[in-house]
Amino acid sequence: MKSVFLSALHKSSGKTLVTIGLSRALIDRGYKVQPFKKGPDYIDPMWLSRSAKRACYNLDFHTMNKKLISSTFNEISFGVDFALIEGNKGLFDGVDLQGNDSNAALAKLLGTPVVVVVDTRGMTRGVAPVLLGYQAFDKNLLIAGVILNQVGGSRHEQKLRASIENYTDVPIIGAIGQHKEMSISERHLGLIPINEAQEVDNSISNIAKIVKEDIDLDFLETIARSASNNPLKKKNCQNLTSNIRIAIACDNAFGFYYQDDLEAFKQNGATLVPFNTLSDTSLPDADGLFIGGGFPETHSSLLEKNKSLREDIKNRLISGMPAYAECGGLMYLSRSLTWKGITKQMVGIIPGDIIMQQKPVGRGYVNLNETDKYPWGIGTRGNVQAHEFHYASLENLPKNITFAYSVKRGYGINGTHDGIVVDNLLASFSHQRNIGENNWVERFTSFVRNNKGT
Repeated sequence: MKSVFLSALHKSSGKTLVTIGLSRALIDRGYKVQPFKKGPDYIDPMWLSRSAKRACYNLDFHTMNKKLISSTFNEISFGVDFALIEGNKGLFDGVDLQGNDSNAALAKLLGTPVVVVVDTRGMTRGVAPVLLGYQAFDKNLLIAGVILNQVGGSRHEQKLRASIENYTDVPIIGAIGQHKEMSISERHLGLIPINEAQEVDNSISNIAKIVKEDIDLDFLETIARSASNNPLKKKNCQNLTSNIRIAIACDNAFGFYYQDDLEAFKQNGATLVPFNTLSDTSLPDADGLFIGGGFPETHSSLLEKNKSLREDIKNRLISGMPAYAECGGLMYLSRSLTWKGITKQMVGIIPGDIIMQQKPVGRGYVNLNETDKYPWGIGTRGNVQAHEFHYASLENLPKNITFAYSVKRGYGINGTHDGIVVDNLLASFSHQRNIGENNWVERFTSFVRNNKGT
């Protein structure tokens, strides 16, 4: 199987757009393309899934060990022609000083050649020493090529090419100009998610068209053939017979869900029933509720306007319906949400108010320990590896609030705790992932099943 790892010198270099374009361009060549994204991310995988017409999976050193990363990559890639892995931030960036969780470490683990996307604005001859430094920094890493991005015209491109070809041995795969079509609107957490963006498929087609024109796809395929990975057929697992229904919020306000988690619900005998928080007047017939992350702040007016659904959710939760909410879901279930000085009423089951801040309140990896108030089976998991990225603070909470987690790393709700427990609701700012030892979906579905009495 051919594979390429798309990385960059630093974040916001355009590697996501390049990967989106390459996915569709390779599909147009008749290939089955499997996308992956390094690290914790929801938005980029949405775009990559749409572009590749195949679900994108995350590979993350914080929530997965090396063996699990390799097996996930090889099993998901079985039967495809081309795997594209998009990195996060820069090639050598990571939490670990030794680089054990970096993009470079992941590329080496997977045996995948690296192509570096370079934002060339403000650069000419200086691109050569940068590339030389990256090559020298880790001689065990194969930097198989470079894609020049945001090139300011033919003269700029000639200078860049001359410098790279004269001073380095890094092949130039392509040079992408400053095209207005080569962009997707952004907000504070990154790209606009596809569940909100307009004309998604047209945007992807336009990006792919530019990639086809500006990148040597034949050369890219040659590089990709040097990959040393070994796709393996995934072992068949027995899915439990579905006997519970979980309502899941899927709309413009909420859409942050990992593919692994969605699949785990089916494996654990749960049918996911989508509903729309902006337009549905009541919850569907269900035994439990799951509201993931998203952008409730940008849809707060519509969320407030849908009073019928808010009241139905609150009444169901007061009546004991088991529920799990992450970040945006927690915000929606709170009493009110204030953004840009405007306050809107939310569901109100959580006795606190959301205030959107100018800077991130919690950002990065978190490490949680379960307290004795944890509702889904005390003592079966003590150390939860997760992540958070929120500009929201939860204020005006009563002093006797119950928390499911103590925070060992990160911020959570107040710097020391996360995971509010109200009746059968667990709501946190932290995003979990059902993979490895953290079988949160199994625990939640068991909790729902026990509550139902089946």
